[in-house]
Amino acid sequence: MLLDWFPRDNEEKSHQLFGDEHFGTEAPCTMYEKKPLINADTGEGVEGINAAWITLNNPAQYGSYTTQMIKGVIAGMHKASMDRDVAAIIFTSTGDKAFCTGGNVKEYAEYYTCRPLEYVQYMDLFSGMIDAILKARKPVICRCNGMRIAGGQEIGQACDFTVSADTATFGQAGTRHGSTPTGGSTNFLPWNLPMELAMWQSASNEMWSAYKMERLGAISKALPVKKNDKGEWVRDPRVHTEAVVNGEFIYGEIKKGAEYKEAQEYLKTLKTDWTLLDEYVNKMAWTLCQTTYLCLMTTLESVRYRKKFFWDAEKQYQLYWLGANMNTEALIGFNAFNTQKMTGMREIDYMEYRRQLAKLTPYEEIVKKMFPEPKK
Repeated sequence: MLLDWFPRDNEEKSHQLFGDEHFGTEAPCTMYEKKPLINADTGEGVEGINAAWITLNNPAQYGSYTTQMIKGVIAGMHKASMDRDVAAIIFTSTGDKAFCTGGNVKEYAEYYTCRPLEYVQYMDLFSGMIDAILKARKPVICRCNGMRIAGGQEIGQACDFTVSADTATFGQAGTRHGSTPTGGSTNFLPWNLPMELAMWQSASNEMWSAYKMERLGAISKALPVKKNDKGEWVRDPRVHTEAVVNGEFIYGEIKKGAEYKEAQEYLKTLKTDWTLLDEYVNKMAWTLCQTTYLCLMTTLESVRYRKKFFWDAEKQYQLYWLGANMNTEALIGFNAFNTQKMTGMREIDYMEYRRQLAKLTPYEEIVKKMFPEPKK
């Protein structure tokens, strides 16, 4: 052996920062599980090599992350990074409705509004979650099983790749509910899309289908996850998958009006089947593992650097502004959403809000004017 006379310490060392204290099995929680890497050619598990599945488990609230769940994602990304037999990370969620719809609005409204320092500390955790994904020492695949909205869109974009159920929708919700998509989307979208589309996706709160995201190159793949009673695959009926109608290119656009409602009712009759989605995720992980580790990660990190560039430039000051905003527009927006069953109003009257700003109404008075009395 070369230089076998050098003194060596061969006792294995642990580089883990966390145990399992941030993981759980009962919702709401973040789950961590190792599964054998699947040989895409044979369909069999590979001995001694695993994929780490980090799963958001909060289906009742559409995958929204609580403060504790954020800690679980951070811990999961680090645990998978330091786990020697993990070759890839699969980031997903439970159920077939949503991957993640962002932060837990109930928690925001009831605990964090009017407590700016608390929200600054929360946003420090959130920034740590984005950082943990971006610095994962293994490739990260977002297995998008449903809606990826608001903060869910941000953590999804932090991943290296996205393979999506075709029933998923993608978009932001911040500016409608008193917040901003500055937890990653305004940093990542300009890399994924032309500038005007990035601007529109960030500001309009318009939902885009998985097929549109795939067409625009913003995700890797959209795949059917629904079957009819004959066992046939059915593409999301709510989305146009024909290319041109009346000379207009409409592939991937979401249907509207009665056509959408009819498609929505038909969708309810279909059964969910993850086979195609999981086969593609497994194939992607398998393909990435047909490489040498150091060269693979150097390549991924080189591309990630572009995503990190604007994120790192803005993340530090954004958390302070978002904390201050918990006393103003977030106070109104989050509480309107959270009290909708009490007031019958999910969103504020935006025109009245702007009129009150124009009248120089003190903000405390504006807040009072934005909410009707709770229904009896």
